[in-house]
Amino acid sequence: MLWEEANVVRMEMKEVGISKGAGCSWISVKNSVHTFQAKDTCHERNTEIQTMLRKLKMEMKSAGYVADTSLALFDLEEEERESEVWHHSEKIALAFGLCVIPPGLPIRITKNMRICFDCHAAFKFISGITNREIIVRDNNRFHRFTKYDCSCRDYW
Repeated sequence: MLWEEANVVRMEMKEVGISKGAGCSWISVKNSVHTFQAKDTCHERNTEIQTMLRKLKMEMKSAGYVADTSLALFDLEEEERESEVWHHSEKIALAFGLCVIPPGLPIRITKNMRICFDCHAAFKFISGITNREIIVRDNNRFHRFTKYDCSCRDYW
């Protein structure tokens, strides 16, 4: 399986001193940049962010959304895998943006890595549920999510 190969590559990278930086996302609000990492809970507005994430998850599930956990850690139970992908940095940044950016204004998020399949699918759902324009700049391209669709036409 590819997980075993990935572990071998990680070990080889460690042996030669190569390290991979942590994935993070950031959002600028009122000339202040807010940075988030996966499973981040240290933001001053974390309670609001977590409440928004729970609300979005509930609304998305009732609308038929199913999380893509295929790239989550392989040694976790399905529920933990879902929690793992649900707390990616870009979803946390989006939840923060939904809390603080007024309706009608786009939410702009930048990510230092490529957006994953699950976050891409989730952002399409969230754009439709919230009727918000969400723009994500990852290290490959811009994604403009509106009304359950993405400008990349699911090619990234």
